Amino acid sequence: MSASNQTEIIFYDIPLAESNICWSPNTWKTRFCLNYKGLPYRTEWVEYPDIEGLCKKIGAAPTDVKSDGVTPTYTLPVIYDPTTKRAISESFNIALYLDATYPGTPRLIPSGTSGLQSAFIPLAMLRIIPHVGMIVRVEIFQKLSGKGQEYFRRTREAMYGKKMEELAPKGEARIQAWKGFQKGLQLLSEHYKVAKDETGGEYLCGSNPTFADFVLAGMLQWCKAGFGANSEQWKEILELQGGRWATFVTSLDRYTKV
Repeated sequence: MSASNQTEIIFYDIPLAESNICWSPNTWKTRFCLNYKGLPYRTEWVEYPDIEGLCKKIGAAPTDVKSDGVTPTYTLPVIYDPTTKRAISESFNIALYLDATYPGTPRLIPSGTSGLQSAFIPLAMLRIIPHVGMIVRVEIFQKLSGKGQEYFRRTREAMYGKKMEELAPKGEARIQAWKGFQKGLQLLSEHYKVAKDETGGEYLCGSNPTFADFVLAGMLQWCKAGFGANSEQWKEILELQGGRWATFVTSLDRYTKV
């Protein structure tokens, strides 16, 4: 192994059946962060059933507990930094770590904004997930590898008490879900308008993107991966609010390297 490889951050992501496709809204946050900072890293793809074992092996902390309130849950994203010999889990924690450890790179969380940045995560999720979350999950399910599909079906069907094929809304319920999604994006767009009126920049904190922008961008990339880049749904998303999201997504294209 070369010296450069020995110092590369290892970024753990979840694969689709098609290789080198990043799709998870959570891992996208960290990929955006690493690319924005320009830090050398390499991706290791980890199938769903292997995540817990990996995290325990490298010492990555659990991110939640299961419904019993006791059993730890392990999720991605996780990074392992060979320079500090540390494993960090959960995207916001990773962003804080990268800012603290690599202060010579662009900041993800500007000083004094950590509380507001973290608060934007559930806000953005509230505007999107309740409306199209189940639709996108079912679309993604169909694109997972066999091993990932089996795990996803087993755990989600146990969680929701329905077959995967029954989870996504249909007919009028689907139409209403899409309208709710459009309204959610409209509300998010208003936050960006307020920010631009104050700073003149295209992002929530001004002219440079921050972690909060990557949170939203990750969810949009999730929609793109689920619906497909050439789908009517994705094209409609890009056209909403006068093309606001097309501009937003395009402005961050340079940080989407996989």
